[in-house]
Amino acid sequence: MLRFLAACFMCLASSWLSSSVLAETNRTVLKQADLTGTNMEIIIAVLEVPPGTSIARHTHPGEEAVYVLEGATLQMPDGKEIARPAGQAGVNVRDVPHAGYQVVGDKTLKLLTVHIVDKGKPMTVPAP
Repeated sequence: MLRFLAACFMCLASSWLSSSVLAETNRTVLKQADLTGTNMEIIIAVLEVPPGTSIARHTHPGEEAVYVLEGATLQMPDGKEIARPAGQAGVNVRDVPHAGYQVVGDKTLKLLTVHIVDKGKPMTVPAP
C-alpha cells in the first residue's frame, strides 16, 4: 500500500527542504518510513510557504513529488509571475535543480510533498 501511495504521488512537484534553503516556512512531517528492499526512505510532509518567502534553487538525493493543496502566485528569478493553483502536481527528479522562486501576493502556498530519497544523505542540496 505504501509503495502504491508513493507511486501515485511520484506522478505529482516541490519540497522537503532544510532550513538553509527555506526560511520562514513550516514543514510538518506526516510519515517517514524505509522503502522496502532499498537503502532509501519515504518522507510525506506538508510544506507551507507564506507570501514573501523564497525557495532557493536546490536538488534532492532522490525523487520529490508535489501536490498543491492551496495555491499561490510565484515570482520566478526573471520577474515573471506564474500561478500555482490548488490541484496542480509535479515531480522533481534526482539531482536536477528546481525552485528558485518567491511566493508573492497574499496567499500562502501549501504543498503535500513525498520524497523517496537516499538514507543518510542531506535532504536538500543547494544548487548554483
